[in-house]
Amino acid sequence: PVKKKSRTFYSAEQLEELEKMFQEDHYPDNEKRREIAAIVGVTPQRIMVWFQNRRAKWRKSEKLSVKGNKKYPTSSA
Repeated sequence: PVKKKSRTFYSAEQLEELEKMFQEDHYPDNEKRREIAAIVGVTPQRIMVWFQNRRAKWRKSEKLSVKGNKKYPTSSA
C-alpha cells in the first residue's frame, strides 16, 4: 500500500511569505522554489504543490470576478 503524504500546515508567517512570493510570480522555477523552500522551511515539493493549489484558487476567483462583472456591469455609458 502507498503511504499518503501527511497534510502540511503553514503558520501565518509562512503563508504571508508564500503569498508575497505568489504576487511576484505565479510560476516560480525550480531554483526559485528551492529558495522559497529554504525561507519558509519546507521542501521544494511542498512549495510546488502550494503554488499549484494557489494558482487554482486564483483562477477560480478570476473566473468568478469576470462572471460577476458581466452580471453587474459597472459602466454607465
